[in-house]
Amino acid sequence: MLRRRIRSALARGLLWLGALAVAALLLSVAGYVCVRGLPGLSWQFLTGQESALRGTEGILPAVVNTLFVIMVSLAVVLPVGVGAAVYLTEYAGSRRLVGVIDFAAGVLSGIPSILYAMLGVLLFCDRLGLRRTLLAGSMTLAIMTLPTVLRTTRESLRAAPASYREGALGLGAGKWPMIRSVVLPASVDGVVTGCILAAGRVVGETAVLLYTAGLSTAMQDFSGLRAAARASGATLSTVLYVYAKERADFTAAFAVATVLLAVAALLNAAAAAAGRRLRRV
Repeated sequence: MLRRRIRSALARGLLWLGALAVAALLLSVAGYVCVRGLPGLSWQFLTGQESALRGTEGILPAVVNTLFVIMVSLAVVLPVGVGAAVYLTEYAGSRRLVGVIDFAAGVLSGIPSILYAMLGVLLFCDRLGLRRTLLAGSMTLAIMTLPTVLRTTRESLRAAPASYREGALGLGAGKWPMIRSVVLPASVDGVVTGCILAAGRVVGETAVLLYTAGLSTAMQDFSGLRAAARASGATLSTVLYVYAKERADFTAAFAVATVLLAVAALLNAAAAAAGRRLRRV
């Protein structure tokens, strides 16, 4: 009994130590970026546009472009990824087909982003005629994040207790009503996790957007669907790359990085809040 208690306390202590180390690393990186970036933030920088003639810097167009890319990418990848996960888990009868798709999703999740950029240029920019636009970048990012959403949702669906399914079917519910009202609510955590991971990769992606979305820093027209489809511009990640790599303006680069961290934190908070609401429903 004493040995078991010692081992249990030791394991608990190691787990706490690991969790504290991860939290400390996260806080140190975020704190360093904020300390370096906050002095470079100003109202003009956040709400203005870059102009060489007036000598001003501003990232408002990049913020708007980033939000557009996030919304379009998630609007495409979430229905497709969750729907594919539901089919593979609940409907697919061929284990060989499921195994092949799982293997393909694992391989696609490990492909470098530059290859997705080449795919986006060849497929969306050239073949489909979207050119270098935010829509082409969003569709490329949707393909890139699809394996993540598919795999996290699949794991969450398989983790749902079989007794939930048996109870719903025993009460006379059909296949789809059982999935919609029992299985999916029990798998909300996995869907939310996939959404957070996909949004985080979209926010931080640079290579894909450099080749497919353009580098314009002017405010784009999103007044209509046709105008939004033609919009081309830089997101926060690409603006950060330009400031740090091309111009060596690290004050502005850390300021953009601070805004990028804030956007990522807000997205995670919004996804977590949506998950809590879905669980209540």
